[in-house]
Amino acid sequence: MPIQPIGAVGIKGTIELKEEFVGGLQDLDGFSHIILIYHFHLAKGFSLKVIPFMDNEQHGIFSTRAPKRPNPIGISVVRLTKIKGNTLHVENTDILDGTPLLDIKPFVPEFDAPEVDRIGWLGGAQNKAANIRADERFK
Repeated sequence: MPIQPIGAVGIKGTIELKEEFVGGLQDLDGFSHIILIYHFHLAKGFSLKVIPFMDNEQHGIFSTRAPKRPNPIGISVVRLTKIKGNTLHVENTDILDGTPLLDIKPFVPEFDAPEVDRIGWLGGAQNKAANIRADERFK
């Protein structure tokens, strides 16, 4: 499984909402990308220090995107291709099938992608994300 949406380019998925939430989808189709907030439902327990997928050194859990966290919540920005009834069709998804979705928000680059001047220990390693797949370390 890809560890970030950049490694999931072209991977299609669907999100099926309960019918009671369909009214909340109004106008969402005007956005090319959406933010998905979800529960890492298969992650059990956590450690405050981990060796993340893109490094061989130990880091504090809050400086990583590792799934085994004190609050196992994940986020992904995916491309929204269409909405049909209660089903959202998305691409570039790095989320396991059956993952419980907590919320959907529109992605707005001016709000959600500020210019940054440092990316911590990931400096130089971020280019690895497109090719790294999850292993068993966070089961």
